[in-house]
Amino acid sequence: MRRAKTSPSFLSVTNSQLFCPFFFAMAFPLSSSITLSFTPSLPKHHSSSIHFGFRFSQARNQENARPFQLKVQCKASKDDFLKDRSQYRNIPTSFNLSTLINGKMKLKTVIAAILIVAQVTSPLPLAGWDFWSILPANAVLYSPETKLPRTGELALRRAIPANTNMKAIQASLEELSYLLRIPQRKPYGTMEGNVKKALKIAVDGKDSILASIPADLREKGSILYSSLIDGKRPHGLIVDPDRVSVGLASSLDTVAELELLQAPGLSFLLPEQYLKYPRLTGRAVVELTIEKGDGSSFTPEVGGEPRKTATIQVVLDGYSAPLTTGNFAKLVTDGAYDGTKLSCINQAIISENDTGKNGYSVPLEIMPSGQFEPLYKTTLSVQDGELPVLPLSVYGAVAMAHSDVSEEYSSPYQFFFYLYDKRNSGLGGISFDEGQFSVFGYTTAGREILPQIRTGDVIKSAKLVEGQDRLVLPNES
Repeated sequence: MRRAKTSPSFLSVTNSQLFCPFFFAMAFPLSSSITLSFTPSLPKHHSSSIHFGFRFSQARNQENARPFQLKVQCKASKDDFLKDRSQYRNIPTSFNLSTLINGKMKLKTVIAAILIVAQVTSPLPLAGWDFWSILPANAVLYSPETKLPRTGELALRRAIPANTNMKAIQASLEELSYLLRIPQRKPYGTMEGNVKKALKIAVDGKDSILASIPADLREKGSILYSSLIDGKRPHGLIVDPDRVSVGLASSLDTVAELELLQAPGLSFLLPEQYLKYPRLTGRAVVELTIEKGDGSSFTPEVGGEPRKTATIQVVLDGYSAPLTTGNFAKLVTDGAYDGTKLSCINQAIISENDTGKNGYSVPLEIMPSGQFEPLYKTTLSVQDGELPVLPLSVYGAVAMAHSDVSEEYSSPYQFFFYLYDKRNSGLGGISFDEGQFSVFGYTTAGREILPQIRTGDVIKSAKLVEGQDRLVLPNES
């Protein structure tokens, strides 16, 4: 994504080489006969489609074959298709893949092949096909074993660089939160074990937990610690399995507060060449007031009145993206976003591209999971299992667009809200552009407003309501 007037790269699959008959055929035994046919339909309005027909035949003998068919439809954006229709004329529309060794095709191989096709939702290259040059590894994204956080609150909590004991408590409680979503009969024994494990770590590691908090904040930390291990309080750890879900969210909030006390600044040193940039050495909160460009109202909340304006709250994470958040926070304090128009394009709400607001062309900044400091000017390879601490694959993620000059840099001004949709993602529910943009925060309040925003709506005002003391400007370095 570079400019608001053009489609950003994250709105479509960038690698169009996502299908290979050879790759598909490998799901079948060598005795199968497979016929693939497709019919490309020309673009209409904003979308196009391709219809595939797969015909499989398994013969018990040479005279008695029992074929069946599968049809799949893939949709793509208009821009992915060639405007010159003459290039469609020489495209072969039928392929037959027959194998030489006799054998018996099992039903599970058919199902496997169907699943492969169903996962491939990218538009196909309709001209100049070179099947044997297409790598099967490019067809799907790697599905990681790590559970990707699906809410901004969870991603932000995991991003705090805190004491190892606190992280162990957090992991145990988050697993408990996951178990609570199991329908019907829940594994109360396992859930009770998680609570006891977290409580034991908290009690045994008390000295380590409190020692990680700066002296001037230790009194507040002691109060939070005491409330956490007190099972009688609504935000304490509860051992009773029948009440295990009560106050779990509050307990996790308390854990996050303790972790934030343990991380008063950055846990790493910035490269010397980047000290000239504004930087955020922790967390900050920005409130954006949005108004409808056409004078209409936002849908009221339950029992409320229609509103001419709506407020969105974004938490900035300087722990993982200090330069990106620093630049954004400075622009907010300078009033650069007041009056900025918004545009809606597929899965994003993007601000207008105004490079005259004195922003910095910050280098692309991404903190990989398991790493101590961010990477600069480098994207992540999700196919190889690399995931960021702040994933894009979260509804309401906030990230900077790419610079007009180079994708190694973020835009100095233009940002976007990402409207994650699992239906338009790869395997594992990961966005196709995961690890390609500098994500620097998440929408934590007002997420219900995002789908109501339309092109032409305006940011009436943007204010830095928390974290001003953590914003370090270049002349203060």
